[in-house]
Amino acid sequence: MQALTLQLFERMGILLILTFILTRIPLFRQLLDRRKMSARRIVAYSCLFGLFGILGTYAGVVVEAGASGSFFWLQPLGPNQALAHSALVGVVIGGLMGGRLVGIGGGLLTGAHLFYIGGFAGLAGAVTAPITGVLAGSVAKFFAQERVISPAKALFIGMFAPILLMGAILIFTTEPEKAIALVDEIGLPMVLTNSVSIAIFATMLHVALREEERAAAYETEKALHIAEAALPHLKQGLTYRTAQAVAALLLRELKATAVALTDTERVLAHAGTGNAAVRPGEPIGSASAQAVIATGQLRIVAQPEDIQPRHPALGAAIIVPMMEGAKAVGAIQLYFKRPDDIRRVEIVMAEGLGQLISYQLGATAHEKMTSLMKEAELKLLQAQINPHFLFNTLNAIHALIRTDPALAREATLQLGNFMRLNVRVMASRRTTVQEEMELLKAYLAIIQIRFEGQFTFGSLIDAGLEELLIPPATLQMLVENSIKHGLRNRVSGGVIRLELKRAGSSAVVRLEDNGTGISPDMLSSLGEQPVKSGEGTGIGIYNINQRLISMFGREAKLVFDNLAEGGCRVTFRIPLHDSKEVSVS
Repeated sequence: MQALTLQLFERMGILLILTFILTRIPLFRQLLDRRKMSARRIVAYSCLFGLFGILGTYAGVVVEAGASGSFFWLQPLGPNQALAHSALVGVVIGGLMGGRLVGIGGGLLTGAHLFYIGGFAGLAGAVTAPITGVLAGSVAKFFAQERVISPAKALFIGMFAPILLMGAILIFTTEPEKAIALVDEIGLPMVLTNSVSIAIFATMLHVALREEERAAAYETEKALHIAEAALPHLKQGLTYRTAQAVAALLLRELKATAVALTDTERVLAHAGTGNAAVRPGEPIGSASAQAVIATGQLRIVAQPEDIQPRHPALGAAIIVPMMEGAKAVGAIQLYFKRPDDIRRVEIVMAEGLGQLISYQLGATAHEKMTSLMKEAELKLLQAQINPHFLFNTLNAIHALIRTDPALAREATLQLGNFMRLNVRVMASRRTTVQEEMELLKAYLAIIQIRFEGQFTFGSLIDAGLEELLIPPATLQMLVENSIKHGLRNRVSGGVIRLELKRAGSSAVVRLEDNGTGISPDMLSSLGEQPVKSGEGTGIGIYNINQRLISMFGREAKLVFDNLAEGGCRVTFRIPLHDSKEVSVS
């Protein structure tokens, strides 16, 4: 018995080497994906594991009259000969990996060969092999959540196949004493070698599975790299030029035969095999591609007739939707030579790539939308500010026409100058401090006509900050607020001082007046929201604050303080790294 066990292990060692080679075959590795198999695949896997069972037969040892002998090539056995073999290993693995249909298919081929070999146990082997395949496939259902059964479970399951064979030998024999002697001799060696071999086979499958997972992780990392490289093109939108650049990038980085990009109606670009047969701009002719765009769901195409373009080298495809929010804006089509070339690794990579590109498209659209919203918000705020000043000025001119026509004429000329400067400054989101000061001087020229002698204005600006960019009309509106509210009770002696100085990485704008100051209960809310009071709504200050925050962040918000000697101070900061700065000698 010991010698027989060693012989079986030696033979099984050679078979396990072949098994390791088998795990390198792409067709076999597709079993790890646990996908629903077609009839053609079931036949293919049945033949594969049936062949493995036949090889296990040739790895067996002939037993006759208590003696054993091994032969390189087995001939049909005599009635007094029996075979201790490992044929059931392939049948069990086929059932565990491929299910009952693959198990019974591999079992029928193995059983037919065992019946051909014949011998004392030939009929028992022919009956046991397909039954073993069915039972192994049924047991696999209990472990359906596992992509590969664990070696410990495989070791336990592997014991039952040779035990079942031993029982069949005892059932189908006409010579009970001879059958009992044969079972005593080959039973334990076959149980040991078969169960250990199945456990080793399961270990090899786990190794192959880990390799697949590492490959999937690598493909996911590659998808991230591709998406990052495609981002500069995608930011420009889906055009023929950007689509061609992305298609060429995907073809270079992936293992696909060809790559195509479409929008919702047309083929934008095609790279790789079949390139000459595709014209950019032609309508999408693949029903599967149209379905992917309609549903936003990835689809695998295994029918060459549903592939655009028709080409002998293009037999399968993965079609991935490109989403912008909840709407598909196009599709990526990855072409392969055969359906068997599409493994789980390729599917995982395609899904990850589609999600990353869709995220980038959504982020780009969001960025553009945010920019447009900010533009619209600023235009709205500017539209709210300009009529406010214009209304007050026209009222002042209307009053001067009756009392001082010459002064009214001068105010009208100054208003025209102010409006010309205002149109130029308001044409952009930001204006320089120098342009803002020109606008402010034109404004003060109008105001001084109305309030001559009531206040004086002075400014101090550090050299090099004249080209600092700020929101249009910011300084003019703050000065207007000081005149209208801070100095409203001063008949004369009013002072307004404007300073713009460097402070580290920022420029600090400070505006002070010697007016009445701000009510303490309004200090915290002024600028954060329109404030209703008997003195006004605070909408102008609120608009200025929102423009500053929109452009430079919360650090640039307006800060109000009452001065100890009387009056008010308004301060805000402009980050120098966000603004254009030119040094002045």
